[in-house]
Amino acid sequence: MFDKVLVANRGEIAVRVMRACEELGVDTVAVYSEADKHGGHVRYADEAYNVGPARAADSYLDHAAVIEAAEKAGADAIHPGYGFLAENAEFAGKVEAHDDITWVGPAADAMEQLGEKTKARKTMREADVPIVPGTTDPAESAEEVTEFGEEHGYPIAIKAEGGGGGRGMKIVDGPEEAESQFESAKREGEAYFDNANVYLERYLENPRHIEVQILADEHGNVRHLGERDCSLQRRHQKVIEEGPSPALTDELREEIGAAARRGADAAGYYNAGTFEFLVEEEDRDADAGELLGPDANFYFLEVNTRIQVEHTVTEELTGIDIVKWQLRVAAGEELTFEQDDVDLSGHAIEFRINAEHADEEFQPASGGTLTTYDTPDGIGVRVDDALSAGDELVTDYDSMIAKLIVHAGDREECIARSQRAFAEYDIEGVVTIGPFHRLMLEDDTFVAGTHTTKYLDEDLDPARIDGAVETWGTEDTSDESEDAETTERQFTVEVNGKRFEVNLEEEGAPAIPTPETSSGGQDRPPQAGGGGEDSDDGGSAGDAPEIPEGGESVAVDMQGTVLSVEVEEGDEVAPGDTVAVLEAMKMENDIDAERGGTVSQVLVEEGESVDMGDVLVVLE
Repeated sequence: MFDKVLVANRGEIAVRVMRACEELGVDTVAVYSEADKHGGHVRYADEAYNVGPARAADSYLDHAAVIEAAEKAGADAIHPGYGFLAENAEFAGKVEAHDDITWVGPAADAMEQLGEKTKARKTMREADVPIVPGTTDPAESAEEVTEFGEEHGYPIAIKAEGGGGGRGMKIVDGPEEAESQFESAKREGEAYFDNANVYLERYLENPRHIEVQILADEHGNVRHLGERDCSLQRRHQKVIEEGPSPALTDELREEIGAAARRGADAAGYYNAGTFEFLVEEEDRDADAGELLGPDANFYFLEVNTRIQVEHTVTEELTGIDIVKWQLRVAAGEELTFEQDDVDLSGHAIEFRINAEHADEEFQPASGGTLTTYDTPDGIGVRVDDALSAGDELVTDYDSMIAKLIVHAGDREECIARSQRAFAEYDIEGVVTIGPFHRLMLEDDTFVAGTHTTKYLDEDLDPARIDGAVETWGTEDTSDESEDAETTERQFTVEVNGKRFEVNLEEEGAPAIPTPETSSGGQDRPPQAGGGGEDSDDGGSAGDAPEIPEGGESVAVDMQGTVLSVEVEEGDEVAPGDTVAVLEAMKMENDIDAERGGTVSQVLVEEGESVDMGDVLVVLE
């Protein structure tokens, strides 16, 4: 086993990995950006190293910085968690080539083979795993999209080769949309995965989303740990996951699990991974309680070559610690259990605790401080987080701040236990989607298990979410001033990149203004149109842009990254025209002008991070 593991991630997944390491007697190393200098994963680790500024590309995604931190710490392994570098085959290859550091994950060549979707589809087809009708080579033009539509019908899914979770996927409902959606999918693929290749699939309009957890070692042993149902999604992003699926018979469950094992074996895959499938609902009378049997069509979707957010569901059902097995397999150990030894006990549900406004199209929260943070407990209740009361919300990255996982003897008991757990989960000062989860636990469709991937986007009445937030919601504290009579001063000193902390409390002392306290505890970029690196206020937002009389500003209502700027100074803009494209919550969002006019100022550039309320363009 390893002596010291660097966890190349942040937040709850970093703490989850560190806890597994601690139980195995392995020391842990955290890496952190300037935005995360007070993060829970930094507090938990045995030692921590700064790898750069808040922008992920300059810190958590910086290959050289992460490997250098591992070298400084004397770590003999790197665990990537999920997100960031977890599915980056190039980074995995660099770690594999290092003489003194082991990669905790599948081999880089397997990651490349299965991470690029066209290669994965070819591999699955050769392994006799059903794939959705579509192309196995990249599409070169919008004309190919229309030709595919003429042959297979609409809608069509255009998918980025390196994408996943809805990012880089565009739906084409008719030939008139082919060109715009083709270019949009390529743009997202290039922006997020450095790969503009896209492929085409027949779009399944109302499926169940089923995924199978795989564990495999380097000795040729492949096991599946049962399935999870991830059908409750909004805009292709999972919000609640459970297992076993309430829609499958045992026969279909076994067929899908066997297909996943064949696929992993064909790809020479080892370590943990997830094989995702779509199951068609056409022949099922869900309202009558009918289950999907072995005659149902299921299709391979993609492979996640890493640990999944929802791995906790499988751990509760099987009693198998997947993260520990990731470490053991990476250390060369052999799996000690057979497929017949895997037994699914009871039912488990995971709820993603995202810092989002559920009643405002799930927009990410702009800030806040956890004035109260009291987690539920008791039999069958687990919370994975990296939070403590007093923590300030970091909004530079993903909005998920914690996960609530509930396990019980059956699904009915699990839902009742989940209701009890949410009643005990006391969060004040930061907005979360807890009220939405409590609504789902009383929702007839979810409780009956008849929901599909389209339920939230197409069927659920948004007014019900508004009511849930009114009943159970909390307000954030992002705009509240803090009491400065008692001041705790925390000084962070870094020597050769390693973190040391000094704490000082003073009664009656005024607070010292710092970049952390002036920006909500985060190393934020300046607001569009103001401040900057050379501004007198040290990089905080400067003066608001000057709006001409009768003109208007086009601002954003969410935090995100500018993918493209569609206008230049002097351009004429009509109402409804797109002035910029923003990435937020893993989705591409058009920012449109409400009124027409002439562009007098363009205040952002491609790749720039913006906060809620920042002005992008000024019209006159």
